[in-house]
Amino acid sequence: MVTGYAAEGKSLAKIDGKVIFIAGAVPGDVVDVFVSTNKKDWGEGTATHFYELSAEREQPFCQHFGTCGGCKWQMLPYLKQLEYKQQEVAQNFRRIGKIDLPNMLPIVGGDATKYYRNKLEFTFSNKRYLSKEEIKSLPNPSKGGALVPEGGSLFQNIEQSTHATQQTPIISQSLPVPPLGGRGAFPLEQSGALGFHVPRIFDKIIEIQECFLMDDVNNEIRNNIRDFAEENNYSFYDIKQHTGWLRNIMIRYCSTGELMVNIVLGFDDEKERNRLLDFVLTKVPSITTLLYTINPKWNDTIYDLTPQVYSGKGFVVEQLEDFQFKIGPKSFFQTNTKQAEKLYRITRDFAGLTGTEIVYDLYCGTGSIGIFLSKLAKKIIGVEVIAEAIEDAKQNAALNNIAHAEFFAGDVIKICDDKFFAQHGKPDVVITDPPRPGMHEKLVIKLLEMAAPKIVYVSCNTATQARDLALLSEKYAVEKIQPVDMFPHTHHIECVVLLRLKGRA
Repeated sequence: MVTGYAAEGKSLAKIDGKVIFIAGAVPGDVVDVFVSTNKKDWGEGTATHFYELSAEREQPFCQHFGTCGGCKWQMLPYLKQLEYKQQEVAQNFRRIGKIDLPNMLPIVGGDATKYYRNKLEFTFSNKRYLSKEEIKSLPNPSKGGALVPEGGSLFQNIEQSTHATQQTPIISQSLPVPPLGGRGAFPLEQSGALGFHVPRIFDKIIEIQECFLMDDVNNEIRNNIRDFAEENNYSFYDIKQHTGWLRNIMIRYCSTGELMVNIVLGFDDEKERNRLLDFVLTKVPSITTLLYTINPKWNDTIYDLTPQVYSGKGFVVEQLEDFQFKIGPKSFFQTNTKQAEKLYRITRDFAGLTGTEIVYDLYCGTGSIGIFLSKLAKKIIGVEVIAEAIEDAKQNAALNNIAHAEFFAGDVIKICDDKFFAQHGKPDVVITDPPRPGMHEKLVIKLLEMAAPKIVYVSCNTATQARDLALLSEKYAVEKIQPVDMFPHTHHIECVVLLRLKGRA
């Protein structure tokens, strides 16, 4: 029997004194487990057969659950998800941080557990992941090139008669797409797909018919583009051969109602590109900005490319409280607008500003946190290594008529020296919001040198946050801990921590 929750969406059981971490099961399930990693004191594996189902389970609402890599906790009631997330934060701080901690505040859940994302990205592929039912419908799948993907054979014995199955038996089929010539028209085989990447399989895409992460407009855009592509024999991208025309769709839908779509193409074909974009505008007239990006590279990143505006102003405007933020196709912005407001309010409350403080916003990105705090600060100093993000931050400050915020591109370790402090003042409060790997050790040393009275540490990875708190404990004491759930039905957690310089009231 699965007896407890571990971390990162896995559960655990004990067999002969050994802890086994299990993917695809929840506490209370009775399962067979295929053990893929077997160490002396612990092991890892995947649930392969269910004998009894946990009473904690509920019916997943998405037809793609168990196949798609997102929303892995749909089978758990939301309150139970919050309970396990709170537990994970506590465990990470206790086991990794190993420092004195105050009582943790209750996790802040989301008011909406569906349609909460403002950004989605979908990928085209000429290799579609096929379900067991789809394979059965083929004339002779055993001779049609069907292949069991890595890990796929683990799920062949799971009973399909129960809604609680954790993994749908999946077989992938890769059918070649031969070129016909011309500048973009290749035949689209049955294997073509538009959707999300298969977990741990880089070249297969799950065909997504309906996604509950964003307002239904995402389904309207995606499904119309797919239908148009099939009708016109447009080629879907082959990540191995680096061929094909259609690569990605990026959608940003703001709480203001502004809607941005960026279609990424492998190469340019002006005639067909314009046909496609005109079709999209006709089918989805609510689009306020439509862009296209030509990406001839082997990878999908567009940060070194230039999206081209086809219709609209080239960006959208999002709003948090009464602050507005300009978001371009390459801008970073929190993907859950309503929860971002809660996260930033907690950050602002923890900072305890009175109007006299100089606030340093490290890893400031497009300046959203600093701007959100700006009304209560004497000065905002934002530092970010990505130059394009700093330009966005400057524009966002101007958009909100904030004259007392300055933003600097570069490494904070190099920027924040004595000369910089003499010019801009030393920080009274430091806000740090690093990426998942946490803060570089040199930055922790720099923070200890700066010795600001308060640090508010916002994190999307409580394991690395706990590690950094242990390093900062040389001079700082943890005063408040507030987990925030930004992504319902996933194991991801944000956490805000207030640290106060020891010896300061």
